[in-house]
Amino acid sequence: MARQNGNLNTGNNKKLDYSKKKLKTIPSEVLEDTDISILDLDRNRLKDTLGISTLTNLRELILSRNELLDFPLEIKQLFHLEKLYLNQNKIQNIPEGIFSQLQKLELLKLSTNRLSKLPSDISCCKNLQHLGLSHNYLKELNEAVADLPKLKELFVDNNRLSELPARLFENKNLTTFRAAANRLREPPDEVCAGGLKQIRRYFSQLSSSQADYIHRVKTMFLGSSMAGKSTLCRSLQEGKVVTVSVADRTVGIEISEVQKEDFSFLFWDFAGQEEYYLTHHVFITPQALVILVINLKSYSIGDPQSFKEEVSFWINNVLMRVPDSVVLPVGTHIDKCENSEEIKEKKADIEINIKKMLDEREARLEQRRKNIREKMEPALFSDQTCRLDQVTGYNLKVLDFIAIDGTNQADIEYLQAQILECVQNKDLFPNIEKKLPRVYQTVESSIRDLLKDHKVPDHGIVSLNALLSDINCKLTKIDKDDLKDILRYLHRIGIIMWYEDIPALIDTVFVKPSFLIALFKTIVRHDLENQLKKIPKDLLMSENALVKHRRKWVEDFHRNATLHNTAMRLLVKMSLLKENSPEDEDFMEEIAGTKQEGGKLLRLLKHFEICLATKLSNPLNPDAMEFSPDSLWKMPQSAIPNDACMFPSYLKNNDLVSQKWGEDKVDDINIHIYLLPEIPQGLFHRLIIKVCSLYAPHWVGREKCLVISNAKCLLLKENHEEDDQFIEIRCRRPQKLVSSIEFQTTWDMILAIMCKMAKLEEQWPGLCRTVCSPCTVNGCSADFDWPDKNESESFYDMVKQDMVTCDNGHTQRTEFLFPKGRKV
Repeated sequence: MARQNGNLNTGNNKKLDYSKKKLKTIPSEVLEDTDISILDLDRNRLKDTLGISTLTNLRELILSRNELLDFPLEIKQLFHLEKLYLNQNKIQNIPEGIFSQLQKLELLKLSTNRLSKLPSDISCCKNLQHLGLSHNYLKELNEAVADLPKLKELFVDNNRLSELPARLFENKNLTTFRAAANRLREPPDEVCAGGLKQIRRYFSQLSSSQADYIHRVKTMFLGSSMAGKSTLCRSLQEGKVVTVSVADRTVGIEISEVQKEDFSFLFWDFAGQEEYYLTHHVFITPQALVILVINLKSYSIGDPQSFKEEVSFWINNVLMRVPDSVVLPVGTHIDKCENSEEIKEKKADIEINIKKMLDEREARLEQRRKNIREKMEPALFSDQTCRLDQVTGYNLKVLDFIAIDGTNQADIEYLQAQILECVQNKDLFPNIEKKLPRVYQTVESSIRDLLKDHKVPDHGIVSLNALLSDINCKLTKIDKDDLKDILRYLHRIGIIMWYEDIPALIDTVFVKPSFLIALFKTIVRHDLENQLKKIPKDLLMSENALVKHRRKWVEDFHRNATLHNTAMRLLVKMSLLKENSPEDEDFMEEIAGTKQEGGKLLRLLKHFEICLATKLSNPLNPDAMEFSPDSLWKMPQSAIPNDACMFPSYLKNNDLVSQKWGEDKVDDINIHIYLLPEIPQGLFHRLIIKVCSLYAPHWVGREKCLVISNAKCLLLKENHEEDDQFIEIRCRRPQKLVSSIEFQTTWDMILAIMCKMAKLEEQWPGLCRTVCSPCTVNGCSADFDWPDKNESESFYDMVKQDMVTCDNGHTQRTEFLFPKGRKV
């Protein structure tokens, strides 16, 4: 194998690599080499491909990440082409007559362009196996795609599709399909999320039964504590003024369903205290109507902190988590304002500041784009530019502000009318109507009847097999796979909860989500410390615990945000007894767990990364058996550790972490991960939980976390500096500067954490990240931005040079700033 001037010759395959060359035209020496079979022109600045038709032996052509506005017409003369990469350009249209000439094509990547339709002659590509169309503007997927007999992989996520052709799924070769983030009504997004098997069964059910057209909107009430969310939610539910006392305010989340004309509203009332934010990622879902409730009485004009607490915090979190939602700002407590002039001024101030914050966000994204364009090699950051374009393209709709008096019947009726008008607007809710096989609605109705007729326990926790049996007693036979499909759909819209991705809960269905929420709020609540103090003596005795143990639990929670598992079990038992749940010992153990095994609630808390399993220190046992590697180790019963869970969100300071870490050093390896518009609430604490599951020992604080692996100390830190919010990763620089292996093991640790964070960020589609390494020279303010990593590259090949120089002229070794591979 030999490589010369980008020419790689491998037997009969001749490859030319001209990627990242800043090319605006294809060089003549390339066009003259007619023996080329693979040509890589990735990450250039090409606006056309003039002359490429001469390369008639091309089998693979890579034109991704260029500046193509039009589909290159000359490509139709490349009859032997098998793989064509045109992703991440700006192509708006593909003329007819091109694909009919490319009958050997096996792979076609067109993702991240501006296509609104496909040509019909794509059906001529009978050998096509992979078709990538993600992140375009497609409004329909024409039947031609269904005429590709060998198609195995199809990606159409992040488009504007409302329907999928049923015939497409008759192709048994199709094994991978992605259609998330569309406007699908047939099949609904929630069905597509179940995968190909569920989609195929959906169309099969439609073909053999009648369809129902469902109009349902998940409506989330968000806002700060005491804004009046519960009052508003219950008044809308009842259709009349309902007064909610302070003692009766929402703890956690409350759920109710309301029918208005042809629309079904699923009301989710979220508590406003900070302690509850860490559960929001579990229950906040896309394509929702968000009613942002703002306390006009307490809102202060001209006070940035007031605007942040009452308005911008909530809009930013919706924008990051569910950026395709509709937000209706509703001002409450106007009856407590001085006069109509005060109401008018506050309304105007809120509207002006909402517009300002959205404009500022757009300006910051545009500034980042500009910074990339002005770099010496902007092509190295083209993936980041595409991500900026995608985030900018999300269209969070903030409606006109409505101010109401929650004690006035006319105002409640007016708000009801405005909400109904809002959901009837197809520009705001283009996919509000869902087409479902009749069996979906039948099963949903059967579950409601089972609850109503007390055929399932009042708590609504039932096994999958029992539910199947109960439903089949009422209906014509439904098989288990069909029931699973319908449960997945009902789970995604919030009617029931079924966590099939948790092995221990795969057979458990929560047909009454409100009971599950009640379980969550036994632990996730603003007054947890007081609840611990209220555990009665008779319950303590059931766990062989004393009052002194209760004091210890309170102390450990107050000091270390650590909750003993025994205390957790007792809190759950106390809650179940308060809810008048049956005093069934087996049921109590199923939910609360035992000394040997955690219950369903603990599994859910760990699954959603709300808490971190930890072990409390135990004194050494001088009588313990001696360890021998040749014999089976048996742990005595008395040595079973007293387990607990740490809740990072309840921590109050970073003292212990700061003490263990010491002072930051100028030569630390240091990475900053900037997040726009801000760090989502709860992201850092969930990252801590992920990281601490990888490394021990570890020390955790409210905004810091220290982990150690192979004698290497690594610090994670959440920073809020004015408008810039970033997560910092610091690691002590290896002392053996001659050893690249030492650096690589350090970077291995850093990259493992960065991969965990990148995976976590996927849950916030409206979030935009930038990674940089600050210059290590004392006093220098320059940063080294991290370029894109190619799919085929290792992180250690991301920066090729051995030395790099900052904008202020300081030259340093690359491994001080970027991952660098071993020298061999």
